[in-house]
Amino acid sequence: MGNYAWKGGETVPIKWSAVMVSEAMDKVEHHITLAEGFIADSKAKAAEARSIANLPQYLDQRLVHLISQIERIDNIKDAIKAVRNAIPDGAIKAEQESLKYGSQQSII
Repeated sequence: MGNYAWKGGETVPIKWSAVMVSEAMDKVEHHITLAEGFIADSKAKAAEARSIANLPQYLDQRLVHLISQIERIDNIKDAIKAVRNAIPDGAIKAEQESLKYGSQQSII
């Protein structure tokens, strides 16, 4: 596709679409943001369940584990950030410029 990234002051070709990866992360992040309210409610309900009278310890332990798993949403956000950070500096801009002007070289 003729995409280029800047690495160490040198232009290097990339064969995948940095723009598509970035757009995919935008969509993933959007869905995670939409889910956050439901996830917070789920955590609250699980915490509420821990206060059920005479709850056996083995169930309380499982509820604690459930809550800790729900809290892992922050790991998802970190993973999205890691994908974004793995895109070479300048790759998105270079690809957008390439798409803007086309992939044909001008003859002067």
